[in-house]
Amino acid sequence: MLLRENIYGMLRSDILACRLAPGADVREQELALRYAVSRQPVREALLRLEREHLVTVQPRQGYRVNPISVGDARDLLRFRLALEPACVDEAIENAGDPVLKALDKFRRFSGNREDFITYNRGFHFALAHASGNRRMAAALCDLIGQADRLVRVSLANLRGHDPKKLVAEHVALIEAMQKRDRRTAARLIKAHIGATEKRVLPALMRNAVIVEG
Repeated sequence: MLLRENIYGMLRSDILACRLAPGADVREQELALRYAVSRQPVREALLRLEREHLVTVQPRQGYRVNPISVGDARDLLRFRLALEPACVDEAIENAGDPVLKALDKFRRFSGNREDFITYNRGFHFALAHASGNRRMAAALCDLIGQADRLVRVSLANLRGHDPKKLVAEHVALIEAMQKRDRRTAARLIKAHIGATEKRVLPALMRNAVIVEG
């Protein structure tokens, strides 16, 4: 079981990090060599990833890493818009002061674009887990993880990408949560996700690996 989970986790990570590019054709044998395992755990991992809409089975040809659909990207961000404010609200209501205080480590950022992706993922994962609701947190972390692929693909075409502005948005949200100001926090997290959609979707549309739908 551990081997199967490891292969699934590594393959999923390679897709989300675009080490296996959107639209790339992959075969079980090639992936088995890549991860130094037999084909069986690779096949099982690919079938799980098919259910997550990250790969498509091509009969007699192997598999294809799914291109990024603008429609799917929009759906993902809208689902996040429904779920993340609920996690923030749960955190304000139920999290202890030390949990909210721990968000202070996200008040600052320095580094390159890849570092920013890691920082941003960590912040939103922390919001999810602060909710104390394991099901909501798991669903939100999955959304945030899949959004990494959108961000990586869009960065080359992203206009107005300003890490300082995004960090400032995080800081404002942290302060509202630590004050347990539910109304302000709800407004800030919704505005933050809405601004992400306005930045990312146009950038995705300018990228060659994006498909319509």
